Amino acid sequence: MSADELEGLDTRRAAWVQDAWRHVTDDRLRELITGLVDIASPTGDEGPLAEHIAATLTAAGCRARVQPLDDRQANAWARLDGDGTGPDLMLYAPIDTLTVGEESEDLPWIGPELRDDMRPRATVYDDLVTGLGASNPKGHAACVMMAAEAIALAGIPLTGDLVAAFGAGGMPTNARPVGTRRNTGQGVGCSFLLEQGVWTDYAVIAKPGWTVSWDEVGLVWFEVTVRGTHTYAGSRHRLPYDNAIVRAGEVARYLEEWFVEYADRHTAGTVAPQGIVSSVRGGWPRMAAVTPAACTLMVDLRISPDTTPMQAKREFMAAVDAMRDKMPGLDVSADMVVAIAGTRTDPDSWVRRSATAAWEAFEGREHEAILGNSGATDANILRGRGIPTVRVGMPKVTEAPFDIDFARGMNTVSVRAMEKLTRHLIRTAVDTVTRSRDELEGKAV
Repeated sequence: MSADELEGLDTRRAAWVQDAWRHVTDDRLRELITGLVDIASPTGDEGPLAEHIAATLTAAGCRARVQPLDDRQANAWARLDGDGTGPDLMLYAPIDTLTVGEESEDLPWIGPELRDDMRPRATVYDDLVTGLGASNPKGHAACVMMAAEAIALAGIPLTGDLVAAFGAGGMPTNARPVGTRRNTGQGVGCSFLLEQGVWTDYAVIAKPGWTVSWDEVGLVWFEVTVRGTHTYAGSRHRLPYDNAIVRAGEVARYLEEWFVEYADRHTAGTVAPQGIVSSVRGGWPRMAAVTPAACTLMVDLRISPDTTPMQAKREFMAAVDAMRDKMPGLDVSADMVVAIAGTRTDPDSWVRRSATAAWEAFEGREHEAILGNSGATDANILRGRGIPTVRVGMPKVTEAPFDIDFARGMNTVSVRAMEKLTRHLIRTAVDTVTRSRDELEGKAV
């Protein structure tokens, strides 16, 4: 712990922060992250993990609750009560994993086999902990838990409420092929929290990236249908032949090139919105003798805070029109099937300035924004409902006794990095929920 990390705080708040920091230990962080990783929480099945989080925070003296969305999916939240004179702050993290951790759903799309880090089982390598979601999102959720627990144990007198919230369905996914509810991802848990009154004046979302971000991309998804002729291999030379799968490959290549131009046009501020063709569906795997009359591609197109979903839709549809002009005879159509707007918090907002001051105190230099971002989080749900929100997180692990690819980056966390993020969250929280609302008037309340 360095005295410089308290720079900018008055004597009283610096002492409170130090009191809370004393409860943040490597052993406790390792215990928290291991507990989270060892409970599977794929999108739609977060209920058991939400119960674990609520029970853990209740044992630490927080007023914690499980908030079911149905019989399988649930949020968790905890509240430390202030005296009502100050602003309320939410520390937030999603809790569902991007993949499931079971061969039946993950293979072969994630690779030829499930490695140990792709399963909901924690393994400790000195400073590192691996397992499904160990960094994103569970390492960040553990930091939020540790911050709330430490502030509660320190007995800091709060003016505003501190809410630690853990949302189900935070991953960019539609429903898995189980259960009956179709709206289980795309921020559904965060939305439900707010709808049910778990609302605050400000929010900090813990997600990857050691920086303070106040804006981020949204996303729109398109279902692109390419049509052809249903015919038979034995008649290819005798009947009209227009293979929808071959045409779909040409469409995918065209779009992949268009995405690069699109990103260049929309790169501004801290965002560089990207696009991908993510899946293909067409034909009968059991019947290789015939071609399908249609092949469907799924597209994820990220959008900047300055681009509305409707503007993105029209731009994408114009690209589809241009594609038809370049490919004679192409029969293609597209439908927008998901739309989440990108958002921005006023850089002069109190929460942005407090979180940035903490970052600068930790680093001993002016804040450095990470540019070229194309990741979307539940911060868009929070900001979209009118809550000024910033994002703070841990950097990706780069030094490990194994190669770090995309999956291991999601599934590997450094306990030292967790400690640093937790201290940052504590400082930002104490700096906010120990003030009066009057103090923040005129400061983008």
